[in-house]
Amino acid sequence: MKLSERTKVIKPSVTLAIAAKAQKLRSQGVDLVNFSAGEPDFDTPEHIKEAAIQALRKGMTKYTDVRGIEPLRAAIAEKYRADYGLSYDKDEILVSCGGKHALYNVFQALLNEGDEVIIPAPYWVSYPDMALLCGAVPKIVATREDNGFRITPEELRAALTPRTRAFVLNSPSNPTGGAYSSQDLEALARVLKTHDCVILSDDIYDKIVYDDFRFHSILAIEPKLRERTVIFNAVSKTYAMTGWRIGYALGPAALIWAAGKIQSQSTSNPTSIAQAAALEAISGPQQNVTEMVREFRRRRDRIVSLLSEIQGVHCFKPHGAFYAFPNFAYYLGRTVNGKKLNSACDLADFFLEEAAVAAVPGEDFGAPHNIRFSYATSLEEVEKGCKRLASALKKLA
Repeated sequence: MKLSERTKVIKPSVTLAIAAKAQKLRSQGVDLVNFSAGEPDFDTPEHIKEAAIQALRKGMTKYTDVRGIEPLRAAIAEKYRADYGLSYDKDEILVSCGGKHALYNVFQALLNEGDEVIIPAPYWVSYPDMALLCGAVPKIVATREDNGFRITPEELRAALTPRTRAFVLNSPSNPTGGAYSSQDLEALARVLKTHDCVILSDDIYDKIVYDDFRFHSILAIEPKLRERTVIFNAVSKTYAMTGWRIGYALGPAALIWAAGKIQSQSTSNPTSIAQAAALEAISGPQQNVTEMVREFRRRRDRIVSLLSEIQGVHCFKPHGAFYAFPNFAYYLGRTVNGKKLNSACDLADFFLEEAAVAAVPGEDFGAPHNIRFSYATSLEEVEKGCKRLASALKKLA
């Protein structure tokens, strides 16, 4: 069968592929340590699940407004008013089937053939492929670990061209956990004010931050960018609700309307019951979030310490999210059992086969020397997995 050309320019999600392989090995009885999953290992809080149950009992099982129910959009608007001092009304908010879907809808509504999208690397794996699906051109700008994996104003300025249509800002970042301070954002905003491109601000880890770091919205730093900024978020990571598939976008009404039109011809409304759960998540008690972040911080401290103790491994200490992204360049080119490990992908396969440890290679994140480890797993698993890695790496010639 002849398939569309667009299917040839994109790759399947490597993260989901590794997670599926890990799940298959576990189902076969392999004692696998799984660092691949990009989702909290905590259960959805009970009060959120109860809200969904009550919605079912009340018969909330019909279609809703394609853009999401009004009480949920109002709660999202209130969150951004209370947390970041930003003002949005219901026509500037779109609720979608997960954060990825919200991003996809806006990419489709915004980008045309040949438009350039500036994406700092390392990046979340789906950004470039979403751009390619629109016929746009991902323009990758490499960042440096010694600068916290943050794009600098100079690097951004050099990347901007008359064809630049959008700039992707992800803070805290998947896969690095790097994040932008208010001073960083102010410096980037000065550059962005000089160029008429749209800022796509992926804030999905805004509540998962550590130590003294404080998340800032670029719009709170520079309100003049409001008419060409879209904010993306979801309940997935903050409330351990990945499977509920509720994300959202806030932005200029015309662009949000266009993205909603795209959604109306693909999925229609997000699941009604999941919207009821998301409403409770955003407007209800937040203590579970505090407890979850506290535990993530303990795991972050431990995994960074253990990975950094391995000879030749460099590991940046994340400001947020729940990923460690160590550099394994020291081991690339080495040989094991007659096979040369030329890439992070080869090394990740070696970890899976030799140490029964699953992690995601950095190639699809735009970082061929790194491997992503999700510490959204127990402290016991973190310690066991790192011990296995250290032992396996000693075998490399």
